[in-house]
Amino acid sequence: MSNQPIPVIVNGATGKMGQEVVKAIAHASDMTLIAAIDRNPNFQGEDIGELVGLEALEVAVTSDLQGTLVAAAQTNQPGVIVDFTHPQSVYNNVRMAIAYGVRPVVGTTGLSPAQIQDLAAFADKASMGCLIIPNFSIGMVLLQQAAIQASQHFDHVEIIELHHNQKADAPSGTALQTAQMLAELGKTYNPPAVVEKEHLAGARGSSADEGIRIHSIRLPGLIAHQEVIFGAPGQIYTLRHDTSDRACYMPGVLLSIRKVLQLQTLIYGLEKLL
Repeated sequence: MSNQPIPVIVNGATGKMGQEVVKAIAHASDMTLIAAIDRNPNFQGEDIGELVGLEALEVAVTSDLQGTLVAAAQTNQPGVIVDFTHPQSVYNNVRMAIAYGVRPVVGTTGLSPAQIQDLAAFADKASMGCLIIPNFSIGMVLLQQAAIQASQHFDHVEIIELHHNQKADAPSGTALQTAQMLAELGKTYNPPAVVEKEHLAGARGSSADEGIRIHSIRLPGLIAHQEVIFGAPGQIYTLRHDTSDRACYMPGVLLSIRKVLQLQTLIYGLEKLL
């Protein structure tokens, strides 16, 4: 590995998560921000450092993702792109980055299982590291591991995820990942006790893998929160993770930037890096 700082592109740089990533990279001694991508026309050409409350970083905001990837591919130092954009654009963003040899670290949720499989095959063909991380919080990884342990003793479980009202996809990628992890244990949850009837469609949430229901709440004032609630006769066991500041995700983001350079395939989930 080179002793030079890791060149990093932030896609979605003026968004709430993108701004936190910019600040984290600016303070990381082993990384250097080489580009800030964002489609917002109000910030084109402005210095991203000044926009996020730092001193000038001499990196102007641009909407030219492809041109930036072309320039990054022409350097000798392997680069990384961190994507916090939108569910409708993330698939094309990641595929384009792999095509140009820039390793993606993806925090944007909303990719379908088929899209993830396609990106995994594309990354394998290119022998290119790629990380898709539904949640960069170490606390959430611990919650999910605790849920796996609890599922060995409970047959009934539901998930509630709560996010700010600017989140575009539902359920959250983290909630879907949690349900998937529980389903992979090979048991079916929530055996019915009665024949249920919804008087309002969706009142019982969405049915995920193996009978696990997910309920999504979107309200201003929230950031990102999740409950996994287990039930059994005479007892309730609740696991909850609350986010009060997006800075909590940054250790996971920085770890992912460092790790993706060592990979030659796609990996899904922060827990596989720890």
